[in-house]
Amino acid sequence: MLKYTSITELVREAEKRKVKISELTLNDQAKAIETPAEELYDRMKESFHIMEESVKDGMKKDRKSMSGLTGGEGYIMNKYAEEKKSLCGSFMSKAIARALAVAGCNASMGKIVAAPTAGSCGILPGCLVSLREDKGFAEKDLVMSMFTAGAFGMVIAERSSIAGAEGGCQAECGSAAAMAAASLVELMGGTPKQCADACAIAISNQMGLVCDPVAGLVEIPCIKRNVSGLVIAFSSADMALAGIEPKIPVDECIDAMREVGEALPASLKETAGGGLAATPTGRKLKNQIFGSGN
Repeated sequence: MLKYTSITELVREAEKRKVKISELTLNDQAKAIETPAEELYDRMKESFHIMEESVKDGMKKDRKSMSGLTGGEGYIMNKYAEEKKSLCGSFMSKAIARALAVAGCNASMGKIVAAPTAGSCGILPGCLVSLREDKGFAEKDLVMSMFTAGAFGMVIAERSSIAGAEGGCQAECGSAAAMAAASLVELMGGTPKQCADACAIAISNQMGLVCDPVAGLVEIPCIKRNVSGLVIAFSSADMALAGIEPKIPVDECIDAMREVGEALPASLKETAGGGLAATPTGRKLKNQIFGSGN
């Protein structure tokens, strides 16, 4: 396991060794678990391939969740993107479609990579697969960037939480957006500090997001929140790359996310007891699936 307990420490060590955070992470992990770096890289490459397959699987028109509440969003968004009517532009619309596809694949019991959780699984692949398919980024660079995302995720998990049941959706989609933002910055040639800045910006923009799954299922509003997380990841990365710095240091943002999560009532932490899950329509959908006695 990584020994770093703060992003600041992670950045400082990368700068000291004059390497990317991904290189630092891969080498440190290989040493810590006494496994060749090449083997760890191959494992991560397999995870990237699973992400690609999840995009394809979730993009199918007839892909439906077992509850019947969701399905086909990735297909619909991709078709819209191909018609080139999007306000966001073709690239971002296709990235949105991929995030929806992976989250939909998860909801329909398909194979995904939890990044860092199943509920937030569409954000990182939505970003990385889009850079591969639409921008032509090299697979090796994309796979290496996943080590950066992983390093940031491990620190977030240690200092705060990545579980919706513990910290709300900010802990899932917020963490995923932060991880993706950091990986995007590295892919674009940004510095370790800029990776940290992007992480801080992303977290601050998801702060306080509650976990309120309708009927207790990771579908509504979870799938569409993967899209907002993806957009925040891209925008946070661009701000950091432009030289815009967060006023609150990254580790303080992570600590604040923990404090906010602890302050959230239980009804807003994956219990389906509040928020959208408690609306009249949310309760109606729950009864539709499980019956009025539940």
